[in-house]
Amino acid sequence: MQKFPIKKYAFRLIVFSAIIAALTAIVQLIIPQYVSPALPFIVLFFFILTLFTLYIVLRSDNQKEKQQFVSSYLLSRIIKLLSCLIFLALYILLNKEDGFRFAFAFMIIYFLYAVYEVFALKGEKGKDKTCPTNSEVS
Repeated sequence: MQKFPIKKYAFRLIVFSAIIAALTAIVQLIIPQYVSPALPFIVLFFFILTLFTLYIVLRSDNQKEKQQFVSSYLLSRIIKLLSCLIFLALYILLNKEDGFRFAFAFMIIYFLYAVYEVFALKGEKGKDKTCPTNSEVS
């Protein structure tokens, strides 16, 4: 039985989030009039949410996990989507004047973290040789 290295992904997520935070800080220094002041909170929100959703997907270490990977992945997507919608809606309701800049930054950072998550999960599932490939199933 192989246990998926959640600590390894947490460390990589910390590094990725630090890079995103540094880039957002640079953007805030260069063009503050076009950037939402809540940008650091967006990065923090996605760090926590991505860590939680990766934990949901990678928490098991047995054959049952392989069979339930799709269910776990879909559950993580639903949690992430609902959390994002609630976070976005609450911020826009409370700060209408910053709504567009916040939503724009939110979508960019959402995309960056979604790409990170796909590569992180693809890398782990790609190493798993016990799952049949399409050519082996045919």
